[in-house]
Amino acid sequence: MNYELIATTTFGIEAITSAELKALGYENLKSDNGKITFEGDEMDIAICNTWLRTADRVLIKVAEFKAESFEELFQGTLAVNWSSIIPENGVMHVVGKSIKSKLYSVPDCQSIVKKAVVQSMKNTYNKEWFEENGPVYKIEVAILKDIVTLTIDTTGPGLHKRGYRELAGAAPLKETLAAALVLISKWDPSRVLADLFCGSGTIPIEAALIGKNIAPGLKRRFICEDWPTMNKELWQQVREGAEKSIKDIDFTIYASDIDGRVLKTARENAQKAGVMKYISFQKLPMKEFSSKKKYGVLISNPPYGERLGEAEEVVQIYNDLGELYRKLDAWSFYVLTSHPEFQKYFKQKADKNRKLYNGRIQCYYYQYIHQIPNRK
Repeated sequence: MNYELIATTTFGIEAITSAELKALGYENLKSDNGKITFEGDEMDIAICNTWLRTADRVLIKVAEFKAESFEELFQGTLAVNWSSIIPENGVMHVVGKSIKSKLYSVPDCQSIVKKAVVQSMKNTYNKEWFEENGPVYKIEVAILKDIVTLTIDTTGPGLHKRGYRELAGAAPLKETLAAALVLISKWDPSRVLADLFCGSGTIPIEAALIGKNIAPGLKRRFICEDWPTMNKELWQQVREGAEKSIKDIDFTIYASDIDGRVLKTARENAQKAGVMKYISFQKLPMKEFSSKKKYGVLISNPPYGERLGEAEEVVQIYNDLGELYRKLDAWSFYVLTSHPEFQKYFKQKADKNRKLYNGRIQCYYYQYIHQIPNRK
């Protein structure tokens, strides 16, 4: 069965997720704020959940219509053939959001949609009551400027839940955003990579998964695998294909931090992710890092100075980072921070910068790029 699918993503990395989808062979992509829409079947749902590194989740779009009243919302939802996806005993969990719309009460919208879905199911199955003791179907009603989009989530816990990070530092970077930082840098394993503020290890682990071509969703399950419409053999095929796609390649990523406790967590996370042998963890102040290799890549998410009393310390970190950049021969630096004056303290204007969101914090990804000669 063919579906209209939506890969949701963090604001600012839509182009990166689109590039991932193109690399997986998808065409006719429609990109919007925080989402990319495309077509696919059950196999594509399995492929995208298993392989997408920067998307938040994969949704099935079931309807889109205008609604300025609860009656219009009810009728628009009722018009959907919900039983083509949801079985008699499906658990129907409705979530919602509303932005700049006449129907602004999200709980009321959720209630109306649930009633309409149940009525549609009654019409199909000729039953008055449903047990709802089977697989889970999370339905989202999203209303933007009176346009309703109804979707069903195929992912379950977000795609950033790779399964390797039960433990994290004080301000963890999401795995999906960390993967985006690596993909934006265009790093490949022929170059040295370092993260000198590695925390719980998310950036180096995601880089190692990319370097080895390990599918990020390989070691986890997805909510739609329990649906009767999903062919279990398809999922097995996708996982077997992902196993065969892992590259037989060796490289070393340098990951350091000044906090020994958080480094212990990083090592445990790398072990769980199966990439421990590709990452060299070290307790080391950033300014003591050195390398004789040329054209290396530094990708880091240093402190932002958000906490009280950190301001001076953070200015010094950015100063030292700028000094290190000028010492390392032809290295490229990629730094994510929310600090408005990063470039002033780094003492150099970035070649590029990109607005990204780390959780709810607006950040910029400052990019200082050295191309390898004879390489585009």
